[in-house]
Amino acid sequence: MHGHEHRGSPPPPRQVLRTLLVLILVLLPSVATASATADPPAAAPAGSPPPTPASAAADDLAVARAEAFWTSEAMAAATPMARGGPGRTDGRTDGRTPEDLPRTLVPGPQPGPRARHFGGLVTVGILFVQGGDLRRHMCSASVVDSPGGSLILTAGHCATGRRAAFVPKYRTGASAGRQPYGIWPVGEWFAYDAYTPNTKEAASDLDFAFGRVVTNGGRRLQDVTGANALARTGSFAQTVTVVGYPATGNDPEDRAVRCTVRTGRLPGYQQMRVDCAGMWAGVSGGPWFSRIDEKTGRGVIVGNVGGYNGGGPDTPGSKPLYGRITYSPVHQDAFFALYQDAKNNRHGHRADPYRPPSRSFSLGSARTWRHARLLASGDYTGDGKGDVITVWGDGETTLYSGDGRGGFTAEHRLRPRNTTWTHAKTVTGGDFAGGDGSDLLVVWGDGEVSLYPDVTRRTGLGREITLAPRHSVWRKAEQVAGGSFGTTGHVTDLLVRWHDGEVTDHTGVGATGFGTEHRLRAPNALWKNASLVTTGDFTGDDAWDTLVRWSDGEVTQYRDTSPAGLGRETRMAPRHGPWTAATVMTAGSLDGNGYPDDLLVRWRDGETGLYQATGTRFGRERTLVAPPAP
Repeated sequence: MHGHEHRGSPPPPRQVLRTLLVLILVLLPSVATASATADPPAAAPAGSPPPTPASAAADDLAVARAEAFWTSEAMAAATPMARGGPGRTDGRTDGRTPEDLPRTLVPGPQPGPRARHFGGLVTVGILFVQGGDLRRHMCSASVVDSPGGSLILTAGHCATGRRAAFVPKYRTGASAGRQPYGIWPVGEWFAYDAYTPNTKEAASDLDFAFGRVVTNGGRRLQDVTGANALARTGSFAQTVTVVGYPATGNDPEDRAVRCTVRTGRLPGYQQMRVDCAGMWAGVSGGPWFSRIDEKTGRGVIVGNVGGYNGGGPDTPGSKPLYGRITYSPVHQDAFFALYQDAKNNRHGHRADPYRPPSRSFSLGSARTWRHARLLASGDYTGDGKGDVITVWGDGETTLYSGDGRGGFTAEHRLRPRNTTWTHAKTVTGGDFAGGDGSDLLVVWGDGEVSLYPDVTRRTGLGREITLAPRHSVWRKAEQVAGGSFGTTGHVTDLLVRWHDGEVTDHTGVGATGFGTEHRLRAPNALWKNASLVTTGDFTGDDAWDTLVRWSDGEVTQYRDTSPAGLGRETRMAPRHGPWTAATVMTAGSLDGNGYPDDLLVRWRDGETGLYQATGTRFGRERTLVAPPAP
């Protein structure tokens, strides 16, 4: 009965306790200057008892410190988080101070979408941080679902400094103690050590972080505000609503803004981009929603402001881009590995998931790779990591198992040296037979076409299915490339370049035949000069693209190839340039991000490289086989 009365009785007045704690802070300066980021008690998991009196008191002390430190004046004076160390301004302003910038949200006429002020969402707010430069800074952040009810999501470059505190649905002009949903000090950060603030390198793909906040008055953050769900970035091209809080130097109204806009891809990176005027510095860390419930203020998050240069360009002289172009890293394996760590209060994934390929296995020398005649990619080991099949000049056929980081771990012989495979004319990977693994389709010089379903390192090439007999019309096929051209969502389509320049798309290719044929180009002289053809999802919108290296070295990409046509053409390399030496190429998902956008190229001298995350421009180049010594 006594326990029942205790549970039913009201808690002691928290405001009185906070007042006493503030007095303690004033009387005991040594206590007041203690770091607010010291490890607090772990957040209670869902369904567990409320915090103990000792842990609740410790959390209330942290809240009292935050309320004492973050006065309304301190909040108003906070500047966007610096992304290059003390003395550096936010990359999104291209080095200019807030006083140099227009004091309107969207100055003058702007093309395209514009950010609009709105009342805000209860699950999105401002993250206030005292940085390493001892100055007060700000970013945006959002509440995300977790068993402990205490996680926020922001940008990696925002997860630094001391006295970090989150204010959901921030109210302009109110002190921390008078914010409608309270102030929530951050007790611990979860971020990748490999990420460097303000970077423009590959590590900018890791510009996300989670913070675990303490309780406030015995309450958990998620119990007060609710929480957003997290979902994988399904496509580089989708409609999102970006929410954040621009700094007062750019937005004197000091209110939340939102912009609903279509995304695209930032070429060469695992990042999305949007063009929306008014997304000034301060929105860093803000969520990108795929959908929002306006009544509850909750939604599904597929991105966050951040990435290259901290989330925006800084090209000198590109004034129209100020506050317009905004980036977000995609939320895929690396993001969700960190999310699991944060939910479980562990730090097991703080190494770089995009670290260079393993050096414990070597592909060999350029002298050897000069004889690599054909390449095909697919998941031939069943581990979700892209692999490559190589057909050599002497007929030997090998499988290189990928490490998911753009490198390889082992070589497996599928066929020893033989004369039969010297007659393989063109090959491609795909999922034509509908099994659990990737298949290999081979067009032979005599016109026979063979399909090897579910190739694995253990069973080898396995059984052979004849799709076309010898001396068939397929002897006139010069190149084939498997892809997914908007029909089934699987790699069951086949692009074919014929000897007379005709280009066809065969949809629904399977173990019983070539499906339905669609003519994309009638016979013509131009396409007779298409020396190399491969396909992949380079533009990230789930519709595969075609990449061509022409005989004069020009490289072009045809976006969103489909039965209706090759798609819009984009030049990637000019004529008579270094790409005249590209001899063999294939595209696949070799870096573990889930997108078939990595271009593997064998050059004339045997040098072999990977262009990781290729978009409408070539991605970051990694040398897998060094060029021969001069």
